[in-house]
Amino acid sequence: MAIVTIRGEKREYPQGTSYETIAEEFQQAYGSMIAVAVANGKIRELFKKVTKDCRLDFFTVGDDIGHKTYVRTATMLLLKGICDVFGAEAALASTVEFSVGNGIYVNLRGTARADREGAERVSRRMRELADKKVPFKKRTYPIEDAMELFRDRKMQDKEKLFRYRMSSTVNLYEIEGYYDYYYGYMLPNAGYVKWFDLIPYEEGFMLLLPSRKNPTVVETFDERRKLFETMEDSEEWGRVAGIETVGDLNDQICQGSMSELILVQEAAQERRIGEIAKEIVSRGNVKFVMIAGPSSSGKTSFSHRLSIQLRTLGKTPHPIALDDYFVDRELTPRDENGDYNFECLEAIDVKKFNEDMTRLLAGEKVELPSFNFKIGKREYRGNYLQLAADDILVIEGIHGLNDRMSYALPQESKFKIYISALTTLNVDNHNRISTTDGRLLRRMVRDARTRGASAQRTIEMWASVRRGEEENIFPFQEGADAMFNSALIYELAVLKPFAEPLLFQIPKEAPEYYEAKRLLKFLDYFLSVPSESLPNNSLCREFVGGSCFNV
Repeated sequence: MAIVTIRGEKREYPQGTSYETIAEEFQQAYGSMIAVAVANGKIRELFKKVTKDCRLDFFTVGDDIGHKTYVRTATMLLLKGICDVFGAEAALASTVEFSVGNGIYVNLRGTARADREGAERVSRRMRELADKKVPFKKRTYPIEDAMELFRDRKMQDKEKLFRYRMSSTVNLYEIEGYYDYYYGYMLPNAGYVKWFDLIPYEEGFMLLLPSRKNPTVVETFDERRKLFETMEDSEEWGRVAGIETVGDLNDQICQGSMSELILVQEAAQERRIGEIAKEIVSRGNVKFVMIAGPSSSGKTSFSHRLSIQLRTLGKTPHPIALDDYFVDRELTPRDENGDYNFECLEAIDVKKFNEDMTRLLAGEKVELPSFNFKIGKREYRGNYLQLAADDILVIEGIHGLNDRMSYALPQESKFKIYISALTTLNVDNHNRISTTDGRLLRRMVRDARTRGASAQRTIEMWASVRRGEEENIFPFQEGADAMFNSALIYELAVLKPFAEPLLFQIPKEAPEYYEAKRLLKFLDYFLSVPSESLPNNSLCREFVGGSCFNV
């Protein structure tokens, strides 16, 4: 017998009892469906078994780890459904590309019918497997045997990925004869995938899943056309460059061709920035360029590079940070935990901002503020500005796309730009890289370098940052006049040597340890690229250092 302690309660279970069996007994004590167990501080899938005395807890689908597990399991179930309905070749060719709102886009690459009938057939098959509670089985293979299995099943993307792994074994998942690889945990059986919808979209399907906030509700798909097209353009750039997966990137690194690739993508980004500048100037009456995007999107570097492009077109740009219009610290609203909420619109003196911008538009001379973050006060230091005919204000801040921020300014005087690091590189064809992970690693590296903040602190704050983005940025992104993807296809390989030492510093007893361990495993897929290879105006230098801009 084994003594299992859960929430201070001790119970005896026969050795070999599954964590799933124990979870069923305690499910009512948890707010959402239990997804994984935590035994003596180590995450365990529910089909694993008790072998000794342990302290036990659980993560639910309302927790980040549990929600990722749900998404991963639903994705494999979808590919199993595609395999059963359209054949193994269709599942093999399908690519899990990126998320849009509550949907995950799976491109069928022309191998199956991406129409409503096809979506209904696959969805029906998924629900049949769920009704039967068909199990997901985890099997461990020596890496050579796994690569042979990948070759036999024509999974070149996975074979290439593991060519660069130092581990001696690989864990594969299987459901009714369908094998696949996933990094992360899996639910015990298809019956756990209770909430999903599947709709046809472009060349594939959009798998709609619940959010962490409402883990049992599948909301109607919120189409974000501009975002989708921006990410598809980046996917196409990767296909043309021959880099769609981490294995492809590692091949390029080993072949010594990274310097050329870096120059090509940096040039592609500069061309896009130039196109946006031309569009701004072509409108003729734009005086305010409003730039917004989520944390660690590279907004500051982008605004500098855009300003340079505007200068080449005869304009004189002036940078303005919305942060300089923060209300004094004691007037800042607080969140539900009593902490200052710097990301809500009410943290900005919106009225004063509109008064100043309206006066500038009228040709008046205005003294602009600077916010002193050390004392939490707005200050005036003689920074006067008066707009000439060719002057443009380049305004950067998280509320830039929200018309409530600039309510007094004529619409025709504003040009809105949404910027984000929209990572489209995949680990392999069926394991996408979350854009959030890329931004988190960017912020972690930058905060350690510029603010002396630990990786633990950055991870601890991340949930709050993400809530602010969901409330104040993402709802307005489709209203942008232009979108800019700041992600670089090689940047995770550049961030790796900076991020890994920071993540290793997080102690095992810290709540952030689980996220640190996940990110370390993720970075282990990449070979490193030295930051010396980057030009000094690269957006990536905003995070790793060495930028020619004041970032």
